[in-house]
Amino acid sequence: MNLRAPVTLVLLLAPVLLCAAVPSAYAEDDPAGVWPLRPQPEVVAGFDPPDSTYGAGHRGVDLLGSVGQRVFASMAGTVTWAGMLAGRGVVVVDHGATRTTYEPVAPSVHVGERVPMGAPIGSLELVGSHCFPRACLHWGWIRNSDDVYLDPLLLVGAGPVRLLPLWRDDPFGLSTDRSRSPYAGWQPLLADW
Repeated sequence: MNLRAPVTLVLLLAPVLLCAAVPSAYAEDDPAGVWPLRPQPEVVAGFDPPDSTYGAGHRGVDLLGSVGQRVFASMAGTVTWAGMLAGRGVVVVDHGATRTTYEPVAPSVHVGERVPMGAPIGSLELVGSHCFPRACLHWGWIRNSDDVYLDPLLLVGAGPVRLLPLWRDDPFGLSTDRSRSPYAGWQPLLADW
C-alpha cells in the first residue's frame, strides 16, 4: 500500500487547517463601519491616545464638515445619549463591546432608539467644534469594558497600517534565536542594464 499520497496530502493541508482553526486576532478589534460624514471627509486631526486615564491627548478624530451636514451612525447600535453635554450637542451609540461618540451634533435620535449602520443621527453644529471657525465632527470610539479610547479610523479601514515582521529564514517566528537581524544577508537587486 502506498502511503506517500495520503501523507503528502496531510502535510499540505495541515497549515491551511491550522490557520483556519486559529481565530483572527484582529477580527474583533477591527469591526467594519462607515464614515459618519458623506462624502468621505478630510481628517483634520488624528487619534492621539492619552498616556494615562486623565492625560493629554486627542481621544478621537476630527473630520472636516459643514454646518448642518448630516451625521450618520458608523455602526449599528442603541443610542445611549442624545443631548447637550458640556455646552455642545453629543450623540453616543452603544454597539455592545464598544460605543461611538459624535460631537458637536444636533441630535435627530432619542435615547433608547436602535439605529442601523449608516442611519442619520443628527446634523453637524459649529458651536463646540474642535476646528473653530470651521465645522468639524469629533468622532470617538471607546471600548466599554475598560473605557479605553480606540482609533475610530480603524472602523473604516483608514487607521494605521499594521505590518508584520518578515523573517526570511524563519517565516513563522519559531526560532528562539533573536540575536540575528531579520535583514542579515539582505542585498538589493541589481539592475541588469
